[in-house]
Amino acid sequence: MRRLLLLLLILAAVGGLWWQRAPVGEFVFSQIAERRAGRNALAAYGDGLTLIFCGTGSPVPDPQRAEACLMVQAGDNLLLIDGGDGGVRKLAGFGVPLGGLDAVLLTHLHSDHIEGLAPALLLRWTGSAARTPLPLIGPPGTSDVAAGYNLMLKADAGYRTAHHGEAIVPTGGGQFAGQDLGPGVVWNRDGLVITAFAVDHTPIAPAYGYRIAYKGRTVVVSGDTGVTPAIPQAAKGADVLIHEALQPRLVAAITRGLANAGQPRIAQITRDILNYHASPEQAATAAAQAGVQMLMLTHIVPQLPSRFFEAAFLGDAPQRFAGPIRIARDGSVLHLPAGSRAIEESRL
Repeated sequence: MRRLLLLLLILAAVGGLWWQRAPVGEFVFSQIAERRAGRNALAAYGDGLTLIFCGTGSPVPDPQRAEACLMVQAGDNLLLIDGGDGGVRKLAGFGVPLGGLDAVLLTHLHSDHIEGLAPALLLRWTGSAARTPLPLIGPPGTSDVAAGYNLMLKADAGYRTAHHGEAIVPTGGGQFAGQDLGPGVVWNRDGLVITAFAVDHTPIAPAYGYRIAYKGRTVVVSGDTGVTPAIPQAAKGADVLIHEALQPRLVAAITRGLANAGQPRIAQITRDILNYHASPEQAATAAAQAGVQMLMLTHIVPQLPSRFFEAAFLGDAPQRFAGPIRIARDGSVLHLPAGSRAIEESRL
């Protein structure tokens, strides 16, 4: 009898919640929204190099991974390296405030590295009432990308200023300032020095990797590249090598499937991509040659449905590099504290 009474009470409570789901839902949503609004995911990290992986995928659609995007924080410097589709939106969702964004660096001008830049512009503009354009820095052709975005968003910028007013979204902040730069130092401010170096992504040229140094901590980002001595040379003595990775054996299975399905053109593309990317094993060799502490793989090709497939993706990379090898995921964080050798790993 008691069990029946308890069951009836539970059913009544559940039924009551269901019938009152509108006011209950509004109350719960309000509590969550108020706690999340205005949060700063970067506040938890002290001085040093902080890297947030906002996009670890490729042009191949992947529900788990946005396209190429990496955020770098060092002291008062806040920069993006590349801005592929979905990456910046993920940063905002993680609670990273973008009002303080100082610049965007591009490794090269493939679409999956530049087609998600509009949210970076908007969130920096509205987050800080910026009155000056956002610097967009990269290889020759970057100024054309900036001009194209400015033309595309010209009407949008006017609408937003007219709606919200000059105090919130002032004229001048809703556009990019493109800078075409060659290899060498592209950023030097408040102790953060970023140096561009050429990599081999032929026929895309020039394509850059970046060496990022701050208060004794160093990270090298490969960008998209095939095997090249430029990577271990640039990464010599660095703490972390962040390297793109494509596993040819897994891509070959996709190629066979496309060919068997009567899609020869797409199958040829999957053959072509093998000659201007590096495998996990080749990235591991570069990491060993450079003597870095850690290898972080990103720009993952092909899509990995679950962690079960990570061993197949890595192949014999662990036999080539004795240090830790990580496969980055969207929301992965590396923090390298200033004045230390530690590498702290977390997820947003």
